[in-house]
Amino acid sequence: MLTSEAHAMVDQQVARRGIRDDHVLEAMRKIDRSLFVPPEIRFRAFSDHALPIGHDQTISQPYVVAAMTDALELKGTDRVLEIGTGSGYQTAILAEIAGEIWSIEIVRPLAKMANDLLDGLGYTNISCRMSDGGEGWPEEAPFDKIIVTAAPQQIPEALVDQLTMGGLLVLPVGSSDQDLLRLRKTEDGVEKERLFGVRFVPMTGLVSE
Repeated sequence: MLTSEAHAMVDQQVARRGIRDDHVLEAMRKIDRSLFVPPEIRFRAFSDHALPIGHDQTISQPYVVAAMTDALELKGTDRVLEIGTGSGYQTAILAEIAGEIWSIEIVRPLAKMANDLLDGLGYTNISCRMSDGGEGWPEEAPFDKIIVTAAPQQIPEALVDQLTMGGLLVLPVGSSDQDLLRLRKTEDGVEKERLFGVRFVPMTGLVSE
């Protein structure tokens, strides 16, 4: 049973800011964010901030998690690729809504911790691995939706290539000034939409210990 503080997080930080998709709101009410942050800062788990999770990585602000999930327009049959498992919180939200999730993490300790936590929570529709997310997961492609939770300097073409026709890619792009973008793959090319400004950790291309 989640605390009133957890429900207030969703009501005040997410729903009040315009997220209306019931599936997103229900998933965020169900998943206990405090499980996905280090024990020493769990008292801050439901705050309106990104939080450090070690290895120079963060768990995103609740509203950003909700907005990115909402932007994916998820369906229960969707096959989703996530680049940047991190703590596994976003992964769990995706798994509550979509059909199958493939998630990639480049930092070995985070990949193991997230995988162990998600397994312990009983998810059977998540596959995790450690590798360079910029290359995607070609052997499992194509994907209906792709979400990236670290910022590349430019849109990785490999990820666009691994989208189904009509599929959506949501990702931050840039260095110090980043834009959250939504791309839709069409027969005529890629349609690009800027959602809002964000600040994510950079996407790196080397597997980290």
